[in-house]
Amino acid sequence: MSQYSDKVMEHFRHPHNVGEMDKPDGTGHVGNPVCGDIMELYIKVKDEIITDAKFKTFGCGAAIATSSMVTDMVKGKNIKEALEISNKAVAEALGGLPAIKLHCSVLAEQALKSAIDDYYKKQGKPSPVNPEDLKEDEHTHE
Repeated sequence: MSQYSDKVMEHFRHPHNVGEMDKPDGTGHVGNPVCGDIMELYIKVKDEIITDAKFKTFGCGAAIATSSMVTDMVKGKNIKEALEISNKAVAEALGGLPAIKLHCSVLAEQALKSAIDDYYKKQGKPSPVNPEDLKEDEHTHE
């Protein structure tokens, strides 16, 4: 029996929104040096609404599944709503993750916030993203 939910396995086997995006409005790039997972998340924004999201992830099945899920969750949301998507919400949407893999959902949250932060920087506007949320410390969100 797998330690992963059916939803995690579904997103791992058939991830949604995979690939690079041509001229993204924001790009998030995060990695965890301990486990070696690397995520890149791309967003398109129109009138403060995230109209599209894609990702490229190098990592374990849980890293791929959380990347896939966060891109599904963020589409159609405005920036404020997107910033409220937590690692816990990503893990819950996947039907839970083993404790040893919860850092993957933290990376997914950080990649999204990093992409939003990048979007604001490209616009020349102050970012609503808290710089503390972009630090690579998996213990800050437990």
